[in-house]
Formats: sequence, C-alpha cells, structure tokens
Amino acid sequence: MTIATPKFGMGASVLRLEDRAFITGAGRYTDDIHPDGVLHCYILRSPVANGAFRITSTEAARTAPGVHLVLTGEDVAHLRSLRSGGMPKQADGTRAPTRDIPILCRDRVHYVGDAVALVVADSRELAQDAAELIEIDFDSDDAAAATATALDDDTPLVWPELKTNEAFTYHLGDKTKAKAAFAKAAKVTRIAFTNNRLICNYMEPRAAIGEWNADENRFVLTTGTQGVHGVQKVLAGVFGIDAKQLRVITPDVGGGFGPKSFVYREYALVMEAARKLGKPVKWTGDRTEHFLTDAQGRDNVVEAAMAMDKDGRFLALDVNLIANMGAYIHQYGPYIPVIGVSMSTGVYDIPAIDVNITGVYTNTCPVDAYRGAGRPEAALLLEKLVDACAREMKMAPDEIRRRNFIRPEQFPYRTATGRLYDVGEFDGHLEAALKNSGWHDFEKRLKASQKHGKIRGIGLATYVEACAFAGSEPAHVQLNGDGTITLFIGTQTNGQGHATAYAQFVAEKLNIDIDRIKLRQGDTDELKDGGGTGGSRSIPLGGVSAARAGEDLAVKLKAIAADELEASPADIELADGSARIVGTDRSMDFAAIAKAAKSPDDLKGVGEFVQNEATYPNGTHVCEVEIDPETGETHVTAYTIVDDFGVTVNPILLAGQVHGGVAQGLGQALTEGAIYSEDGQLLTASFMDYGMPRADSLPSLAFETRNVPSTTNALGMKGAGEAGTIGATPAVLNAVTDALYRAYGIDHIEMPATPRRVWEAIQAAQE
Repeated sequence: MTIATPKFGMGASVLRLEDRAFITGAGRYTDDIHPDGVLHCYILRSPVANGAFRITSTEAARTAPGVHLVLTGEDVAHLRSLRSGGMPKQADGTRAPTRDIPILCRDRVHYVGDAVALVVADSRELAQDAAELIEIDFDSDDAAAATATALDDDTPLVWPELKTNEAFTYHLGDKTKAKAAFAKAAKVTRIAFTNNRLICNYMEPRAAIGEWNADENRFVLTTGTQGVHGVQKVLAGVFGIDAKQLRVITPDVGGGFGPKSFVYREYALVMEAARKLGKPVKWTGDRTEHFLTDAQGRDNVVEAAMAMDKDGRFLALDVNLIANMGAYIHQYGPYIPVIGVSMSTGVYDIPAIDVNITGVYTNTCPVDAYRGAGRPEAALLLEKLVDACAREMKMAPDEIRRRNFIRPEQFPYRTATGRLYDVGEFDGHLEAALKNSGWHDFEKRLKASQKHGKIRGIGLATYVEACAFAGSEPAHVQLNGDGTITLFIGTQTNGQGHATAYAQFVAEKLNIDIDRIKLRQGDTDELKDGGGTGGSRSIPLGGVSAARAGEDLAVKLKAIAADELEASPADIELADGSARIVGTDRSMDFAAIAKAAKSPDDLKGVGEFVQNEATYPNGTHVCEVEIDPETGETHVTAYTIVDDFGVTVNPILLAGQVHGGVAQGLGQALTEGAIYSEDGQLLTASFMDYGMPRADSLPSLAFETRNVPSTTNALGMKGAGEAGTIGATPAVLNAVTDALYRAYGIDHIEMPATPRRVWEAIQAAQE
C-alpha cells in the first residue's frame, strides 16, 4: 500500500522557511544589534595558566581616550560566582565541593583566558587599547595541563586547599558481579586511549548586550543562547534578583552545539556595566577568545576491559575513566561523563558492569557539554573495544556484534546501567548498512588500492544513545487578526530549522500553509518558561506540544465558525486557512474568525506533552578509508548510514542534522584536537593550528532510515540532533585502525589520526 506524503505535515520534505533570510543577509544576530548610545567593552584575560596576580594601577586606563568604566574583581565582589549545577553523588554518598567561576578573578588565575578586568569605552578598539594600560603583575606558577597526569604526585595543584586535583568520583554498576564474570571469562580484551579535547567552533562567536532600565529596576540582556529561561535563572542568582527583573532576548543564533547553553561571565559583566553607566554595553568575542574561554568538550583518558565466554559473548564490562573538568566546575561539567557512562553497554546485552569515573582539575579552559554530551564518548569507547574483541577472538566485526545485540524480543530492556530501552531492531539496520556500503565486496576495493601503493580499511559502529530526556516543553499558538498563526515555545533554534519543523506540526492540525505560521522563541517576556534546546529534545518534546496546541486551537476555531455559520462544530472542517461547512461552499477565512471571536482566549491553543523516559535513537555507520602510507594522509572514500529515529518529521531537515553531526564526528577522529603545553598555554588557539574538517574531508553520504517508532514518545519520534556525531567518530576510527591492522598489524592509534600520527605509526611498525 502506498501512503501519500502530506503536503506540509509530518513526513513532508519541506524546504526551510528560515533560509531566505539567511542567504540574503537578512539574519539578525547579536552583533548586528546596535542600541542607541551603546558602548563597547573588552575583557583583559590572564596570559598565564596558574598564578597569583596584583593590579597595581588602573589610572592610566581609566583616563584613556573614550573610556567610561574599568572594573576589577574588587568592583564586582558583590556579584555571586557562576555556580555549577552541582556535583554527582559519590560512592560513599557525599558530594565533593565545587570550584565556581568568579565574575572577575581577584587575586589568582587558573587558566589562560581567565578574566581579570573589564574596560568599557566608545569602541572595542579603544577599550582594548586602554586595557593594555592596566598595570598588573603576574606571578606564574607551574601548571597542571594534562588529563592523564593530573593525579600524579609531582603534578602541581590547581586548588592547593583541596590537597588533590581530584574533583569528584563516581561509580556505576555492581563490582562483585562484574568481578565474578571476569574471573570465569574465557577471554578478556583490554584497551586504553585518550578521548581528545575539542573546541566547538560555531560560526557565530558569542556576543552580549546589557541594558539597564532604572525606571523599571530591570535588566535586559540580548545574547545568543540555546534557551533564554535557563540563562535568566542563572543570572538572577548571580545578581540576587527576582527573575522578573531580567529580560533575556535571543535573536538569530549561528550555531550552539551545547556551549551556547551556558552562562558566561561576559553576560554578567555587560549587565553590571550597563547598570553603573546607565547606557547599553556590548561585548563581542573574537575567535581567539572563543578558543580560549568557551566551554570545551570531551577530554577523557580511559581504560576498559571486556570479559567474554569462549564464543565471544560479552559477560562483563569494566571501565576506569578520568574526566578533565578544567580549572573550574562548569555549569553541567561533572554530569557529562555521568550521563555518558549510563550508555556504557550500548546496543549489547552485557549483564554486568563496573564503571568508575574520576573527575580532575587542570589549569585549562573548563569542560562541559559538546554535541552529544557524554554519549559520543561512551559510543567511541564501546565500539572501539568491540572491534578489539573481534580481533582477539578472530571474529568478523559484524558477527561479534550480532552475537551480542539485545534481541527485539527482549524489549523493553533494562540495561545494567539502569537505562530502559523501549524498542529496537539493531540487526536490521546493521544488515541494511552492510548491504548499502558493499561491506562484503570490500576485498575487491582493497586489492585495487594495493595496486596503487595504498592501504584500505573499513569500519563500522552500531550505536544507541539516550536523548529527549524525560520532561516537557509547553507550547501555545494564537490566531492573529490577519489570519496568520503565531507559535510560542521555549526552545531555541540555532540552525536546526525549528521554524519549519514546528510549523509542520501546527499546519497539519489547522490545514494551513506553513508560510502562514510564525515562530516566536527567545524572549522571556513572551513565554513564562521553557527548557531550551539541548539533548535533541526540541522536536520530540516541543513538536508534540506544538501539535497538541494546534489541535486545541482547531477545536476553538471550529466552534467560532460554527456559531457564525449557524452549523454544528462537527460539520466544520478547516482547509486552506478557512473554516467551511463540509460539503458546501459556505465558509469564512481565519481573519474573519479572528474578528468574530468574543475573547482573546478563544484564539489561543495550548499544548503540553510530558514524557516520562528518554528516547533511544540508534543506527549503524559504516566508513571506508584509503591511506597513503608515504604521507599518512587518510581519505574517506565512502560513508554509509542507516539510522532508526522512530518517525521522521522532515527528511531534509533530518539529513542536514545527520550530515553535520558526521562532519563533527569525523573531525574528532581525523583532524581536531585541543593541545595545551606543559605550562598551560593553548597551542591550538586559531584555525592555523586547530584542524577543522573541510568540505573535501567527506564524500557524499549515503543516508537512509529504518525506523521503529518509539513507544515512549506520543508521536513515535526519537531525537536526532546528536546521533550523527555519536556514530561517526568510532566508525571512522575503526576504519583507520582496520587499514593499519591489515597492512602493518597496528591495532591502536590515538585521535586525531592526523597524517603525521598515521605516518609515524607506520614507520614504527616497519622498524
């Protein structure tokens, strides 16, 4: 049976409504906004990673041309520090103390880029010139810069009063059960590696504008976020004010990937400066500041072991992970590895686990959520380990996976970590991906590469992730006087296409063209609450709420039309922006309905979907690479994806999300990595040194879905925003390792697998 694709509703390949504005230069980002009388600021940052400092004089800066204000740590001592969301509970039931981020440092700095002073002037250039006149003495100490050695006895202490660089510990699993499984195992496979640190590099660097309305005793902050309400709450705490005394506005946002969820000290500083000066104050970060100060991602050092029986079935998993927190505990920093290890068992039926996390402080930029937030780390660990198990058991990578998959009849399935998977057919997308990628014909392509002096490898990753976590995202829609519809929701688009996707949900209920539906996000005055965008939650939660709001409004519009047309609401249908009596030509358009309404509430529809569990998208990625052993250069020749996202809302938007995620995952595997020197200097602080993936890094991607609708989500959806990244990194790394193992017996290479690193591994193997 053929099912017709709806014109605008769920499943339709609708082009993005947002794109015309963006491609014609009509986008409006924070730096495009220039309030009357706006002043500009510059932040003086620490050039050393660890040490005491003393500001001896600010007089020259204060009297410099165009300067209006200089603030130091003493001047903002009344503002509370940026606090984290808290520490996870340790095995003994305690919670370790946090180390919070001061708005400006007062006597010590803890990483290069730590903020020590603010200058406000007529222009950023004048503010920067004046900042150089501040007389400041730094007494630099040795730094702790590496994750792997953070707990060594001879490593300097980031916070001496703690007497250790250990930030917290966390345990998950059953040690006794896991130990027993390892004792009876026929084979134990072990791996150790570093999950390299990443810098997210969204297209639009952060910016913020602070304003103070003395008459209303109220702030206005304009800044690019992933959700205005979370920012409002944190900053209200910093200033000790009621949240209603702060309006947060977010215009267009050029990428978020997690780090734009957080509150940074610049936001509090522009607000405080605006209050002191009575004028708007603006800060726009440059790319160097982004590299130095925006929350970074990943950075784990891990050892893991898998216990297996004689047939290669998994009995138990043991993981010891050191997670770098950076110099301070960032907003959600400790919970990123905690969330990650909750997915330790992935798509496999592993009965026992023993997982241990040690968070550590280093004199580096704080670490927090970056696309996938712990789940990419978990998938990389597991899929790298499974490939190592296959090699040691002399089994094919696909066969060992099939042998250990959670079977469809086992669902709903409770993992050893406590996660509850609702549905899954993992072998189905594995088989489809193998077929689509030509997995079984690989030897032919391998021989062709060998004829040209190249080596070739193929790798796969079969992943499952948790996202669209339990919660809700209320929405409401209203009919306007001109017959258009406005949807209000508390998420925040930063490139995903929310205006299009949400409009599809509402259009389906009201039977109206999507270009007549307008989206309003990013203003705390327009919506009292919202959860923001993150964890692939916007469409699975917000989309259902938008659909329900549309249903609610449809009932009300039919009632108004029925009253006006002297008919029963049951006889009214909505079509093409009008309400009409079924089977007749008697109708009235939405504008007329708006005029006929007796109360504004009659033109408002509300909806809220509360979800009690996460959704669990899953899939298989297959990557094929060719490597030139003379140069170490890796070329990705083919990339195949078969994903299970439950239900597809818009295939075009979905493909865009997956493609972007794969590019970021490939970047981690092959090119990207933040490197700090021993004294804590960021050596990869620009695009000259930090290897971003480029257009020629990837071939065309073969992508399709094999969906099994979720039973947790009301519309069967599973989140999709992070999945590309989660599957890509292990697939690419496994392909590179496969090529090196086939040709030289090399079974491990660290990321990023740059040409130099690959070449050196080959040279060492040949020697």
